[in-house]
Amino acid sequence: MENWDVIIIGGGSAGLAAGIYAVRSGLKTLILEEKLPGGTIADASTVVNYPGFAEISGGELAEKMTSHTKKVGAIIHDLESVTELELMGEKKIVKTSRATYEAKAVIFSTGSHYKELGVKGEKEFRGKGVSYCGVCDGPFFKGKRVLVVGGGNSACITTLYISGIASEIIVIHRKKAFRAEEFLVNDISSKSNVTVLWNTEVQEIKGDKQVKAVTLVDNTTGATSELAVDAVFVQVGEAPNSQLAKAAGVETDEHGYIKADIHQQTNLPGVFAAGDVTNHPVKQVGTAVGQGTIAALEAYTYIRQPYYKK
Repeated sequence: MENWDVIIIGGGSAGLAAGIYAVRSGLKTLILEEKLPGGTIADASTVVNYPGFAEISGGELAEKMTSHTKKVGAIIHDLESVTELELMGEKKIVKTSRATYEAKAVIFSTGSHYKELGVKGEKEFRGKGVSYCGVCDGPFFKGKRVLVVGGGNSACITTLYISGIASEIIVIHRKKAFRAEEFLVNDISSKSNVTVLWNTEVQEIKGDKQVKAVTLVDNTTGATSELAVDAVFVQVGEAPNSQLAKAAGVETDEHGYIKADIHQQTNLPGVFAAGDVTNHPVKQVGTAVGQGTIAALEAYTYIRQPYYKK
């Protein structure tokens, strides 16, 4: 069994920041990532609100963070899924698809996943016109008519990205106003190939081998209509990846987010959490990095118990 000072579960912005600060604090650090490091920020077409970069693609920012983390000496195991955890004792046991590890502290930075609409046809046409990532799949619909569902920042950013690819974009939002940042809303208003339908929801996604149409419902009148589209981009928020943590005894709130205090400490000693998986109200790359930093430094305090903290 390999022994580590701290094991970080999740290699997104929070996990990578935690890895940098843990290593710089002298901790033997392992980051476990079930996919590839970088997290959901890698799906963003453009990032314009991270200090130091007036504008950068999400993929490039994720690559820079990953490279930095590796350069300082953190070990990253990608494509390695955590399957079971034992966190109650002083020694934390982390079992994965490849091995079993022991650590003195664990940091959860498992992020979140895209929410689904939960309508008929969504699962059947996933990957066949139904997408949750505009950067990943937008280029497949050059010159096509697409639908974007949502009213937050992610929906607006996806719309702006796809507006340069698709011939026509229809945005539907179940409310009567966007909840996105004002500059994004203004940019959408300036796009001649974007139409917004308020108080509208998807009732069904239809097609044969690919998406062909959607049934829409006006949630104020109850009237339904059918709209021909070639793709549906679902951008209705995210849900936390906290199932493993909860199963191991980590406390979550009513929405499934891990409860963490200002020190990123959970209810279990030596177990910390950072980023989008926590109950922090702001889900941004900047806050994720900050929380990852705090979690690593607090893990150091927990393990080393330096004199200035006693």
